[in-house]
Order: sequence, then C-alpha cells, then structure tokens
Amino acid sequence: MPFSPDEIRIDLACGVGRDGHWHGWFAVHFRADALRRLGLHPDQPTSAPGDPPPPAWWGPWAWGRSPRPARGPSPT
Repeated sequence: MPFSPDEIRIDLACGVGRDGHWHGWFAVHFRADALRRLGLHPDQPTSAPGDPPPPAWWGPWAWGRSPRPARGPSPT
C-alpha cells in the first residue's frame, strides 16, 4: 500500500437506525502530503463521471443477461 500507517485514518461507527436495523458507517482520511506524493492535492475539485449515464433500459437488460446462480436443493 502506498501509505504508511500514520498517513491514513479509518473511522468506523455503527448504531441502530430509525428503522430499528443496525447500520454501519466508515470514513477514510489521508494526510494531505501523502496525497501530494501521488499527484493529488486537497484543493482539487471532487471527481465526477465524465460520461453521460447509461440509458434507462441498460440496467434491466444487463440483469437479464447476467448468469444466474445455480439452484441446489433447498436447505432443510
């Protein structure tokens, strides 16, 4: 990994949400000088997709063509 342990911090949190289910969150923080070493800097704008999104029919079409998992006997 290109970062030493003192250049990265990972925060983890979990708790019960309003729906009563447990949820988890995480955040990853890097030291600015560690990012500069990779050609990045904290003043750069946030990245965003450069291409237009796929058409609406793409998701259902792709799911229809995806391989299905093998169905075995149902557990008892």
